[in-house]
Amino acid sequence: MRFNFLLPTLAALVLAASCGTPATETVKVPPPRIELKDFFKNPEMSGFQISPDGQHMSYRAPWKNRMNIFVKKMGASEAVQVTHDTVRDIGGYFWKGDRVVYSRDVNGDENFIVFSASIDGSDVKALTPEKGVRAGTLDRLHNVQGMEQSILIQMNQRNPQVFDPYLCNISSGELKPLFDNSTANYEGWITDHNGVIRMATKTDGTDQVYFYRADETQPFAEYMRHGFKDSWSPLMFTFDNANLIVSHNLSGRDKSAVVEWDLAGKKETKLIYENKDYDVSNVDYSDKRKVLRMVTYTGWKEERHILDPQTQALYDKLAPKFEGYDYWIYGENDDETMFMVWAGSDRQPGKYYFYDATADKLEAVATLRPWINEEHMAEMKPITYTTRDGLTIHGYLTLPVGREPKNLPVIIHPHGGPWARDEWGFNSQVQWMANRGYAVLQMNFRGSTGYGRAFWEKSFKQWGKTMQDDITDGVEWLKREGIADSTRIAIYGASYGGYATLAGITFTPDLYACAVDYVGVSNMFTFMNTVPPYWEPFKKMMYEMVGDPKSDSLLLRDASPVFFVDRIKCPLFIAQGAQDPRVNKDESDQVVAALKARGVEVQYLVKG
Repeated sequence: MRFNFLLPTLAALVLAASCGTPATETVKVPPPRIELKDFFKNPEMSGFQISPDGQHMSYRAPWKNRMNIFVKKMGASEAVQVTHDTVRDIGGYFWKGDRVVYSRDVNGDENFIVFSASIDGSDVKALTPEKGVRAGTLDRLHNVQGMEQSILIQMNQRNPQVFDPYLCNISSGELKPLFDNSTANYEGWITDHNGVIRMATKTDGTDQVYFYRADETQPFAEYMRHGFKDSWSPLMFTFDNANLIVSHNLSGRDKSAVVEWDLAGKKETKLIYENKDYDVSNVDYSDKRKVLRMVTYTGWKEERHILDPQTQALYDKLAPKFEGYDYWIYGENDDETMFMVWAGSDRQPGKYYFYDATADKLEAVATLRPWINEEHMAEMKPITYTTRDGLTIHGYLTLPVGREPKNLPVIIHPHGGPWARDEWGFNSQVQWMANRGYAVLQMNFRGSTGYGRAFWEKSFKQWGKTMQDDITDGVEWLKREGIADSTRIAIYGASYGGYATLAGITFTPDLYACAVDYVGVSNMFTFMNTVPPYWEPFKKMMYEMVGDPKSDSLLLRDASPVFFVDRIKCPLFIAQGAQDPRVNKDESDQVVAALKARGVEVQYLVKG
């Protein structure tokens, strides 16, 4: 359960204004002051893909300040603009035959609409309702015979709390319900390689329940039930559709491992990969050769464990061309002879390459942000520190280039979620702060995902308590190391990070010189009452993880910064999305109103 958040550029501006002048003592000449817009404007090109037949290449690029889809024929110099959206950026998309399928919302309310478009831009169709419904792709039905013009989608039109499956013709827009879900109200669906829905899922209080059927003619029967603290997640069916590839932490595992699972015997039959330090939960496979290619997981960086000799040979062949950079092969044609390659780092936002394996030819295609000079960017260094109760916290420290790492102004930047994590890589917000002379600390406090079950469970009912202590202990570590100037420490975060910001300046008010809260939770009671309808099935889990508004009322009150705004001593800037479905605008309004009632002015931005 994660919160998504946007780039709060105006909040960052206020942060710069509030925190004083950066340190000037240097060990070498600092980089030039880079314009704010260069960090946050849309990339020149991104999201490159190859059409299934290998005849075309597609990408996203800005048009009228919104990211749109372009397609060009291989070898051609000019591209055709396929979409002309000016309301919202187009994010993810995929090829289906000679069309592209994508989604976007309209009002920033996360009610996504699924569209399809012809590659010449002459025919754009909305495939799902354009208001009040959240929809998404369930299965591309890639290379499924007889389904060349069809995909599976899921949407909550019938019942806002659950998502029903439909067969959708992407050319005509025709929708066909695939299952009468009015009685069972299953919440999720899992398909096999033929596009047949074989499993359904439902949250039953604090249990996750999986239902199974052998084929479409059979009814669903309960197959697996486990408590929400356990993890058992089907990733795909085996290529013969007989068994499953599953990521799980059952049988006493702390870290999730990827295994082959015998459907009939209800047991693990083969360990594919596990890691002693991190959860492993993703696989990649060759659709043409029907083999698993690799398992991926997040450690200090995004890591891969390659399972297939042919894939290993391909990565080994490319390795000398990308020394000093992370690189990933992420897209291909159906023949698996043409590949897209991304290369980048913490200082390089990314470059795209086209690789023709038959000719062994690598061609540079585009640079994500060519105006960024990586020599002027700062390194994101992995760090660890120990909390007051002996827990090891992993994180990232970004130090400004050309400045001695002593007595620096610091920005503490906790992530959202909270059941998410920070990762290594180019981060526009962090690089902007570093360019202005600030050190930036990001920490994966207890509850952050990927570090195993025990680490995650330590966050239960700890909002504003040990979770916040982990952040405070990171500040104290920076001070002990001599990196932080204790009089110039700021805190800034979004969503749960916004909550942590408010908690930081109310529960430890002497620690911070200024703060920026972006869509942060302020009142645990109102937050619980305004979650979107499709979160309703998860409320009992939320009560166990965060607190029950009735039985844990004292706990939640003590964890709600809105009741302690009289303790705030530092300048505060608040930014809020007017239509945010997860952190309701009322969360920010309450803090602003409480401060104004005390005669304290607070800068407040609401984005419609």
